[in-house]
Amino acid sequence: MLLTSPWRSAARTDAGKVRARNEDAFLDAPQQGLWVVADGMGGHQGGDIASQLIVASLADLPVQGDFNERLTGIRQCLHWLNRRLGQELTVTAGRHDSIMGSTVVVLLIEGSRAACIWAGDSRCYMWRGQRLYQLSKDHSLQQQLIDEQQMSVEQAKHHPAAHALTRAVGAAEQLALDVLELEVYPGDAFLLCSDGLYQGLGSDALGNALSLAVPQVALERLFDGALCGSARDNLTAVVIRQ
Repeated sequence: MLLTSPWRSAARTDAGKVRARNEDAFLDAPQQGLWVVADGMGGHQGGDIASQLIVASLADLPVQGDFNERLTGIRQCLHWLNRRLGQELTVTAGRHDSIMGSTVVVLLIEGSRAACIWAGDSRCYMWRGQRLYQLSKDHSLQQQLIDEQQMSVEQAKHHPAAHALTRAVGAAEQLALDVLELEVYPGDAFLLCSDGLYQGLGSDALGNALSLAVPQVALERLFDGALCGSARDNLTAVVIRQ
């Protein structure tokens, strides 16, 4: 029997104003202490298949075991999916230039322990003490230019390939995942989202939404703001708070 979770959450996805298909997917499972956003690689064959496969596979993971075992299970699952998507590609594509892949960002919480696991540029934010923190770091060319070429955010943003991903599930033979573990405090709120959502909103707008006490209300604020803009990409967000 599952215990009642101390966490409340709300999730939503929208194709946006331009794309005909939504290649994003999410998992909103507060009873399991597990939340996921996956963004299928835009324009590529099978992006929606990849993101849905990731979400469905993580949803099926056993809830038994301690925090460390569950974290290991998530990582193993994503590595297995990376191999599987690579194999599916060779069977179904018939073309060498198409990729069946997806970003992923996962939040696992149990008691006072939390872990964020990610590959790609879908993000995890935390709202704590009236401040917004970006917990994940994008695996994108834009971030690489900032880190390695000492470019400013503004310069890197205008690079023609700024949004190109340097990591994603299914994109390369070996998947490198980043994991950040942290302690959770009362009053913390978290946001998982695809790049389509945060690109249309500044950090002030994200923080203002996460400061709201009810996840569903925070979610509506985020989508209202994003859909007022150009919303050129699919939008997905999960808001989580105690």
